Amino acid sequence: MEVTDHTGELDGQPVFWRSAPTPQPGETPTLYVHGVPTSSDDWLPFLTLTGGLAPDLLGFGRSGKGGQNDYSIEGIASFVERFLDLVGVPRVKLVVHDWGSAALAWAIRNPERVEKLVIVDAVPLLPGYRWHRVARLWRAPGIGELAMGLTFKLTLRRALRDGFAGPVPSAFTSAAWRHFDQGTQRAILRLYRSAPESRLAEAGRDLSSLTMPTLVVWGALDPYIPPRFGDDYAARISGSRVEHVTNAGHWPWVDRAELITRIATFLGDN
Repeated sequence: MEVTDHTGELDGQPVFWRSAPTPQPGETPTLYVHGVPTSSDDWLPFLTLTGGLAPDLLGFGRSGKGGQNDYSIEGIASFVERFLDLVGVPRVKLVVHDWGSAALAWAIRNPERVEKLVIVDAVPLLPGYRWHRVARLWRAPGIGELAMGLTFKLTLRRALRDGFAGPVPSAFTSAAWRHFDQGTQRAILRLYRSAPESRLAEAGRDLSSLTMPTLVVWGALDPYIPPRFGDDYAARISGSRVEHVTNAGHWPWVDRAELITRIATFLGDN
């Protein structure tokens, strides 16, 4: 399916998204929500199979990066609500990765608007998580700004390397670096600083209210979020199943391309 680019406006700022038609007319579209430090570029191979919508969150990619934006769990949840209003979509299948898990706060408030759910190596809105080393640097005032200022394309590639089971694809690094400007760096720092571990757990307190068919996918070699949190997500959401993916890291579909088809099959099954 052909993927097209779009730009609209929310609160006076540009919002960029990609879309592709669903395989069947009238089918509920899939909404893909990316994480840090990437953009809707992550979802291109999925859109060609499933169709749907993939926005750049405010602060990332080609969307607006104003200092007035709310870079927090609630800010992302509000963005999802307003973006769906902008495109006129009442109900979605929801796929989240990394910080895209903030969209689960929206889903908890609007379960009737989510037909299916896929959670992939997502920031845990669960008790017991402790931020990884890089996140702790970003959360520290002054140190986080210094770390961002010392990030160049080569250092970004090295920082991302731990997130993959194999070599970091050069196209992946280039796509992330292309949009890693001061606006995105500010968004990342504010996002991480808005979320002590206790806030993550509080945001997911009502995860058990979600009952839609759910697939949890976790790279067994994810260095940022231990795979046990995939099990914890599945335990909290009734009717869900978890798939641990061997030889895969934080972006498991990049390490194991066959995952794209498996996730697409889950989304398409009636």
